[in-house]
Amino acid sequence: MKKERCIAIVVAAGQGKRMGRGVQKQFLDLGEGRPVLYYPLACLQGSPVIDGIVLVTSQEGMGFCKKEIVDRYAMDKVTKIIQGGRERRDSVREGLKHCTGADYVFIHDGARPFITGEILQRAMDAVRIYKACAVGVPVKDTVKLLDGEGFVRETPARECVWQVQTPQCFSYPLICRAHEIVEEKSSRIVTDDAVAVELSGLAKVKMVMGAYSNLKITTPEDLEIAKAFL
Repeated sequence: MKKERCIAIVVAAGQGKRMGRGVQKQFLDLGEGRPVLYYPLACLQGSPVIDGIVLVTSQEGMGFCKKEIVDRYAMDKVTKIIQGGRERRDSVREGLKHCTGADYVFIHDGARPFITGEILQRAMDAVRIYKACAVGVPVKDTVKLLDGEGFVRETPARECVWQVQTPQCFSYPLICRAHEIVEEKSSRIVTDDAVAVELSGLAKVKMVMGAYSNLKITTPEDLEIAKAFL
């Protein structure tokens, strides 16, 4: 039986303007002299679930990624380092072009350093069954939906509200087609790849338990919290 091939796309092309540091957030030192981006790549490198990694970064970051992360830490699963696009979904589409032959694709934010092998395995188990899944966690607080004037319109049941994370995992043909459909037909902003699948109507997206520590580093406060976790 042919082994299922799983490729991870790590999206690390964001400018990180909300960080206010003048350095892309994924390249900031998180601790031990290692940048934020090192940590998710190291987890993917060590996971038996992942067969290859496509790293999508900015043009100016490509040299740093190769020399200071991939080569320095012998991450031989990183088969491609490519330049991203203007928006996140453009970067993902570029990454998908380099996943030919994959059965499944895991799409992960380079600014989320604390994925684990257990999360990757749970996602793999789910994507085999459902063809589309995203990791996340149930919200701890009550959530309010507002109208256009700032008044509460609805309070959804807390048990039905999750905070979505990455990786988001898909059948390779499915996610490629979903992005094509959204590009052709939708004017809505696609903030993640699960939204692309939802809008395409090709599949339902199954939620898989992630971890509350699987935070995305966006602001200086996030960086300090991440250092505490580390």
